[in-house]
Amino acid sequence: MSFLFSAYFCFFSMCTEDMEKENATLLTEFILTGLTYQSEWKIPLFLIFLVIYLITIMGNLGLIALIWNDPHLHIPMYLFLGSLAFADAGLSSTVTPNMLVSFLTKSQMMSLSECMVQFFSFGISATTECFLLAAMAYDRYVAICKPLLYPVIMTNALCIRLIVLSFVGGFLHALIHDAFLFRLTFHNSNIIHHFYCDIIPLLKISCTDPSVNFLMLFILSGSIQVFTIVTVLISYTFVLFTILKKKSAKGIRKAFSTCGAHLLSVSLYYGPLLFMYVRPASPLASDEDMIESLFYTVIIPLLNPIIYSLRNKKVIDSLTKTLKVNV
Repeated sequence: MSFLFSAYFCFFSMCTEDMEKENATLLTEFILTGLTYQSEWKIPLFLIFLVIYLITIMGNLGLIALIWNDPHLHIPMYLFLGSLAFADAGLSSTVTPNMLVSFLTKSQMMSLSECMVQFFSFGISATTECFLLAAMAYDRYVAICKPLLYPVIMTNALCIRLIVLSFVGGFLHALIHDAFLFRLTFHNSNIIHHFYCDIIPLLKISCTDPSVNFLMLFILSGSIQVFTIVTVLISYTFVLFTILKKKSAKGIRKAFSTCGAHLLSVSLYYGPLLFMYVRPASPLASDEDMIESLFYTVIIPLLNPIIYSLRNKKVIDSLTKTLKVNV
């Protein structure tokens, strides 16, 4: 993966150099405005987001290490959870470090190639997370609606295939949008009203008609989100009917406990994404866009390991055993 990332970066760098040679008037460096213009807020915000980032990375990587080291957690539910933690760590690491740098500098400059690489990395993580949440919903459907067939249907081999397909789907989705960005030119403005290189702020300052890019964004991102949301809704509709048929209060509580964390994570994640990428695009940059982006790029990766860990008895038991052994 690191080889592909390096090759992709080199490809962008060469293409950017060619563009600069062909037309010296093209703008190939951009200024990210960041979250705030007020200097007195920069240091406090830097410290707040630094703490959030450190907790996010420790929480997600700690969860991955816990699942990796405990053989009892080598089952589909926790393999999906570990993959989700990996996507969250990647999403946060793509955005937050650059945002922290912007708090310490007057303005953050970013080349076109760096901008595209950042969006490419963001696109992989965000799209992969959508597919993983859908796969996790299907896993819960099989576990609750067909418990006797669960070991036969949801094998580790199927789980790994779904995880691989999720990352491949994320890679291809990000690659398509980055490829379409090459048709754009920038002459009039190089100021991106955002704290990272997202695709919509780039399209808004393009001198080339971005209608095709907006159409591709609406079709591809919309299709992925509709597909994954429908998968989640259908899975949990069957889960709900199955739970309501249970006469045991203990069984109902257990089922809701199993699904509650995932439903909460899905609700928090999809709301801002739908609002950002599927709604009709506004020609003007908005501070609301940055708040929504901040929520699913910084806050959600922080909350996911907390949501899943605190509501999962096996994770808590594994963590307790690990801490006792180390102490």
